[in-house]
Formats: sequence, structure tokens, C-alpha cells
Amino acid sequence: MKKLIILAAVAMITCISFSQDQKVYEHGFLVKVGDTAPDFTIREAGGESYSLSDLRGKVVMLQFTASWCSVCRKEMPFIEDEIWLPGKDKGLVVIGIDRDEPESRVLKFRDDMKITYPLSLDPGAAIFGFFAQKEAGVTRNVIINREGEIIFLTRLFERREFDGMKKVIFAELAKKQ
Repeated sequence: MKKLIILAAVAMITCISFSQDQKVYEHGFLVKVGDTAPDFTIREAGGESYSLSDLRGKVVMLQFTASWCSVCRKEMPFIEDEIWLPGKDKGLVVIGIDRDEPESRVLKFRDDMKITYPLSLDPGAAIFGFFAQKEAGVTRNVIINREGEIIFLTRLFERREFDGMKKVIFAELAKKQ
């Protein structure tokens, strides 16, 4: 029993010191513009699995979302109509990453929202945890250039910021490869 208590205490101290060493940026982000995006493997709801690194050479938009998020629901039609549809044939990949919901709910959410970009699964918010503190909220976007570098971050849905994000995405898509 004593060994178990000692091991638990060591594990707690290790976790505390790790979290104190981890830099937290505005809006609970754990990454910033200029960072290389953390690599992860994702599985689309009802679809295939791949790694973020497999998408090098494309501009990637990660949209962290959830079916229960009203702000996400407000933003998604704008992503579909103003970013995904005009950008998908120009080298853009948009991936909605649904925070910790079962596949059946994610598929229904996609259908309810009438979006054509993929929604993927994020059990336990593991992927979310690479980009933001787990207790931070969804409705955030991460824009990644062809080299895998983060070039824009958003939190919540604000029209002016959304338009700025669009400019960054389409300027990046316009660059010669």
C-alpha cells in the first residue's frame, strides 16, 4: 500500500510539473502561429483514417466542433459556403473534428448541418488536447500551410475574424507550390 501511495504521489508531481512547463496562449491554445502543427491520426466519421502529416502539400483547416455547440452550428454554414466549396479544388482540406461524441451522433450532426466537408472523431478530446487545454471550449479553427506550419488561429465565431481567416486561407492557396 505504501508503494502505491508513493507511486501515486510521484505521478501527481510529474503531471503538475509537466502542466506547469506547458505554455498556454490566448484562449487556452497550446500552440501559436508559427509552430509546426502537432501530428496525429484521425478517423473520419463513416470514412477513412490518415495522419495530418499525410496532408503536407495542402492547406489544412481544422475546425474543432461539437453537435451541442450553438456557435459551431452558426459558423459551419459559412465554412461550407465561403471556405470549403470555393477552396476544395484549389488544394484546401477542411476537417471538422468533433469533440468526444459517438460516431452515430457525428454522422447525424453532419447531415443536420448539410455540410460536405468531413467530420472526424476525437474520442476523449485527444486531438483537441494537442492544440488547446482540454477544459477550453470548441469553436476554434487552426489553419495550417502546405509545410505543416500553423498560420492562423481563431476562437468563437466573429465575422471580422472569420473574414481575416478567409483572406489568409485564400492567399495561402494562391501561392505557387
